[in-house]
Amino acid sequence: MSSLKTKFVEKAVPVAAEVKSLFKEHGSTVIGQVTIESVIDGMKGLPTLLTLTSKLDPQEGIRFRGFSIPELQEKLPKLNPQDEPLPEGLFYLMLLGTIPTLDEVLEIGKEWKQRAVVPKEVFKVLDAMPMESAPMADFSVGILTLATGSKFLEAYNAGVGKKDYWDSYYEDVMNFIGQLPVIASYIYRKHYFNGNIIPADPKLDWSANLAHMMGYDDPEIYKLFRLYLTIHADHEGGNVSAHTAHLVASALSNPYYSYAAGMLGLAGPLHGYANQEVIAWVLDMIKEIGTQTPTKQQIHDFCEKTIAAGRVIPGYGHAVLRKTDPRFEAQREFASKYCKGDTFIQIINDLYEVVPPILGSIGKIKNPWPNVDAYSGSLLMHYGIKEAPFYTVLFGVSRALGVLASLLWDRALGLQIERPSSYTLEWFKGKAGL
Repeated sequence: MSSLKTKFVEKAVPVAAEVKSLFKEHGSTVIGQVTIESVIDGMKGLPTLLTLTSKLDPQEGIRFRGFSIPELQEKLPKLNPQDEPLPEGLFYLMLLGTIPTLDEVLEIGKEWKQRAVVPKEVFKVLDAMPMESAPMADFSVGILTLATGSKFLEAYNAGVGKKDYWDSYYEDVMNFIGQLPVIASYIYRKHYFNGNIIPADPKLDWSANLAHMMGYDDPEIYKLFRLYLTIHADHEGGNVSAHTAHLVASALSNPYYSYAAGMLGLAGPLHGYANQEVIAWVLDMIKEIGTQTPTKQQIHDFCEKTIAAGRVIPGYGHAVLRKTDPRFEAQREFASKYCKGDTFIQIINDLYEVVPPILGSIGKIKNPWPNVDAYSGSLLMHYGIKEAPFYTVLFGVSRALGVLASLLWDRALGLQIERPSSYTLEWFKGKAGL
């Protein structure tokens, strides 16, 4: 048993007992109020999920096991002091709740490399997908095909007891994370480089290897991928992709099935697809204005035109946050270090000055501030990764770290199948006295 797996057992057993006791002794405690508004408004803010890995605060932003993004950038292990933290360290933190040492992080990375074996049949299925298919469709299909090797499915069919579900689930999660960069890079090279596949480099870490297999070998790109795959890794359990994966897994579907379902949610325009929309919208602005370096007044006028047409300004607003997304700030700081003189990124920076006052003047808009999607695509474009339809796949590789850590905890805690009740419109009208 690996040291990470041993440590997880040591953490999970007492927490599982604590959850069982909480349910038995305090299960009737009221923790929130359900209103008609909360139901019709997408259940926003209702305390209905148990998620250990992270928590999103409307005013503070995302915290991973209590640590903010700036704190993680300071505390998580790096390959050198000037680098970005390794996502392997964030996975360790989300799984165990403590900051790892560099040696512990390197051990995880070594294990993922050993597990990054993708059966040939998976590539055959990906090759059979039409070139017209969206990269996220290929990504979901590839993940589903990986499920033929599910250790959990094998153990469940063999009659393993409930208390041991977590064991084979752990094996699937670790295999899956190791395999994901291989699948993602294969899809990228298939769609945009005529299937010219680049093999993994055993000397590189998990993030850098993804960049390498996509065809980008530069120390700055490696840093960007470490940052990108860290800050996109989790956003508590209620977002569409995480919640979907949790819901499907609650039926004891294996991690591959569950995460594939979550990725179909991530592909939606109101979720992970938004980073593509930001790029398309800015390119439309440049085309209409007729210059790569528009003035702030020109940007202002285009924003107002967008709103007047009944459209949203992509990359701005968030269902929970009521401040500038800390993930936006982290990317802006990266750009200030490494992307000086980039005219596209300058537009993104100018939008940060122009858009919030415009949206703030519209009374019904609760959050005029940018989210993570407002910046991420521009950084990828700066380094030559201009294929916007692929951006959500990168998001999906990152989000696996948090979601899969959460699913593993779901099985260790023995959480039950999720099954809320639904009611007819007449029932709600009756409750409202109509």
